Amino acid sequence: MIYRQESPVVANARALSQQSRPQTPPSAVTAENCDLGPHLKRIRQGKKLTLQAVSDRCGVARSTLSKIENSLISPTFDLLQRLAVGLEIDLSQVFSPDSAEASAGRRSITRAGAGDVVETSEYLYEALATDLRAKKMFPLKAVIRARTLEEFGGWVKHEGEEFLYVLSGEIRLFTEVYEPTTLKAGDSIYLDSRMGHACVSVSPQDAEVLWVCTQVTL
Repeated sequence: MIYRQESPVVANARALSQQSRPQTPPSAVTAENCDLGPHLKRIRQGKKLTLQAVSDRCGVARSTLSKIENSLISPTFDLLQRLAVGLEIDLSQVFSPDSAEASAGRRSITRAGAGDVVETSEYLYEALATDLRAKKMFPLKAVIRARTLEEFGGWVKHEGEEFLYVLSGEIRLFTEVYEPTTLKAGDSIYLDSRMGHACVSVSPQDAEVLWVCTQVTL
């Protein structure tokens, strides 16, 4: 998924959405208080990379990277994917720096509510199995907060494939190629991530989904 420039209209929609949302539950952790920004900065500095170098690699504006490192904005999951590519690290290292290297016979258990949570105005997502590195898939649970395509921020697209399974509520999935489709609890979809796509909730409550993406690598 790629970084998108935000128009004033979308920015206003986000602001109104934030005001109408309930307070973050105690178990949720935002990017600001989980030290995500400073952690990404330490990784970049440890690799002796400048902000501009990372920007050139992942296609994200240098000013945006600076705001993330200083905890001024919370990066979306798609933006974290691009940052992992720019920093030449496994996506799991964004959440858990001490993740285990790949080996035969490994496994990872994430207890209910124990995943690494990052919150944005579009969705709240909980990354799962972050203690394992070099995974071919990256699973997460997400609460879809956006209610309109404008509020979501437009199309997103990236390399790889993804699988989405609706756990509760109802979503409307938009793609560049197909007509919009509605998915209810128990429904699922597998799609090419290179195709522009966006997801919004259409049920009274915010929908919860299981999202599994293939790792984005250089």
